Amino acid sequence: MTFFIYVVMAIMFIYTVGFSISLWKDKNKLGSIVVFCLALIIAIAPYFTIFT
Repeated sequence: MTFFIYVVMAIMFIYTVGFSISLWKDKNKLGSIVVFCLALIIAIAPYFTIFT
């Protein structure tokens, strides 16, 4: 079950970072920064909510 959580978390993180990069290329820098912060939250939050 833990492996499944890691896989889903990694897929969501990669997809969100990719979207952030596409926003940066479209000159939407503020949106890109906010979406990248969301990606960091996606990567960090499971450690505090699920694994502890």
